[in-house]
Amino acid sequence: MTNDAVTLYHAPRTRSSGVRILLDELNAPHELKILNLKLREQFSPDYLALNPLGKVPTIVHKGAVVTEQTAIYPYLADAFPQKGLAPAIGDALRGPYLRWIAIYGAAFEPAMIDHAQKRVSEPRAMSPYGSYEEIVGLVRGQLAEGPYLFGERFTAADLLWGTALRWMVVFGLIESTPEIAAYVERIAGRDSVHRIGKSDHEIAEAQEAAFAAAKPD
Repeated sequence: MTNDAVTLYHAPRTRSSGVRILLDELNAPHELKILNLKLREQFSPDYLALNPLGKVPTIVHKGAVVTEQTAIYPYLADAFPQKGLAPAIGDALRGPYLRWIAIYGAAFEPAMIDHAQKRVSEPRAMSPYGSYEEIVGLVRGQLAEGPYLFGERFTAADLLWGTALRWMVVFGLIESTPEIAAYVERIAGRDSVHRIGKSDHEIAEAQEAAFAAAKPD
């Protein structure tokens, strides 16, 4: 590994899979530290020293610890700019790019979780997203411009949104409307998604076997 390598603390079939896909797209040197969530390895003292919330993903790069998807995606795209997955400072798309990454974490995902849990976000003045219908309408309107969030410009934000929308559709958290379905299919068809999906499947199977072996008779 080079001095520029990223360490990714990863568990398959979680939010960290999207970060693996981003690292693949960036062709960034990296090392995987795989955690078996079934064995609660995310709560080991060593890992909690890095991420006290016991969540994945977490990355370490040049001594810096970065957690939270909405920090990790722009960080990595800026750290490895050769692929052009982040509009540079001064680019007219820089602001909208950061805005849509922020919308994902600050508004969209909280709305989806509240909707799934049948929680009503009240009062409105305290809601981070207004209403479920409003945030879904905002996303659908942006995707209708296609093929990516910013027209023809593919960015790291598309990997965040595309991978998240895919599992949200699968679990019925959001309706697979034509624009959402087309976008999810477009992102899911990328070679990086296929590569990481295959690898994550193999890791998950090995973890299931390890969990089964560890269960008492």
